[in-house]
Amino acid sequence: MKNYKLIPKITLWTLLALGIAVIAAFFLGGSQGTLEVAGDFLNIPKFTDLFLTWIYILFGLAVLITLCVMVVKLGSDFKYNPKRAIRSLCVVAGAVVLCIVCWMLGSPEEIKIIGYEGTDNVGFWAQMADAVMYLCYILFAATIITMIWGAIATRTRK
Repeated sequence: MKNYKLIPKITLWTLLALGIAVIAAFFLGGSQGTLEVAGDFLNIPKFTDLFLTWIYILFGLAVLITLCVMVVKLGSDFKYNPKRAIRSLCVVAGAVVLCIVCWMLGSPEEIKIIGYEGTDNVGFWAQMADAVMYLCYILFAATIITMIWGAIATRTRK
């Protein structure tokens, strides 16, 4: 039973070591040429695909772990505190509605990127990029408003 306590620690150290290795490869691995952008020559790192894949893996793990923890907590809340579970479901429903609204605000039109000649900047991916940017703007504004509201609420309670 003691060995199970080591698994999270080993996993975190392994992820950290892999992350450092990928970052080192990206920044220290040299370049595969240059790209001329507005008269300047920019280096193209060799391990850009490795770096992006690592970011996607970490993002996927974060989403998966978050969803698993949410489902387990929701199940325990339904068992012991149904009112809190309903409140949690309302928050999840609000997040889904916010994502849908941000998706609708996004545009599938081509995003002009200097030096990029691929097809990943139109259609679905362009709309996804817009949706993520709108979502970030909204969540940033909500964070600022919550901080101000918390400061005001704390001062009025005293």
